[in-house]
Amino acid sequence: MFSGRHLREFKWQLIGVIGKCVVDLICATLRIRVVGYEQVRPDVESRRFILAFWHSRILLVSYLYQGLEGAILVSASDDGEIMARILQQQGHETIRGSTTRYGVRALARMVKALRRDARPAAVVPDGPTGPRFVVQPGVIILAQKTGYPIVPISYSVKRAKIFSSWDRFILPCPFTEATVAYGRSVRVPRQLETQQREAYRVLLEDEMNRITREVDVHYGHRIE
Repeated sequence: MFSGRHLREFKWQLIGVIGKCVVDLICATLRIRVVGYEQVRPDVESRRFILAFWHSRILLVSYLYQGLEGAILVSASDDGEIMARILQQQGHETIRGSTTRYGVRALARMVKALRRDARPAAVVPDGPTGPRFVVQPGVIILAQKTGYPIVPISYSVKRAKIFSSWDRFILPCPFTEATVAYGRSVRVPRQLETQQREAYRVLLEDEMNRITREVDVHYGHRIE
């Protein structure tokens, strides 16, 4: 007979399977063009990189990189559990934590996972609760400790449902056009003073916002 714990686990697994199916069904219909990839191709093909994208742009990025077996930092909140289960179904290892909950422990686990295996990582630097489009310092520390370059990525779509949540989450409409944009990689030196770390944080934030504005403007959106 199933215990309450087993039933809860079954529920979460089912949510992950259904969520992945929904993401696959939507994204498989999109007409996707990619810009800026050539400048980051060597970093991506090395499998030693940190992918950075905004909270509102999770859906298509997770779809494009499914099966890559990345280590992804996901919020320890209940909402984060839904995303974690979907990402696990997509073939990633999820490490739970954020800048507000279990952050130091999660960051240490991320560093250990990347040092153990040559594989990519992914961080949502404005999650889990914002402020929107503002990079938190954890991703800079992760890059500093691993030596991995940070690869900014964003996307926008021609037609979408834009939610009124804090992150203005984008849900692409099926069969619409999408543009995925890569920014210039940010390489963080191993030895940094606190003030220098802030300069790299701002550099990454500016680059992520630049490519996000460009793809949004391309489709006539202004999401701020």
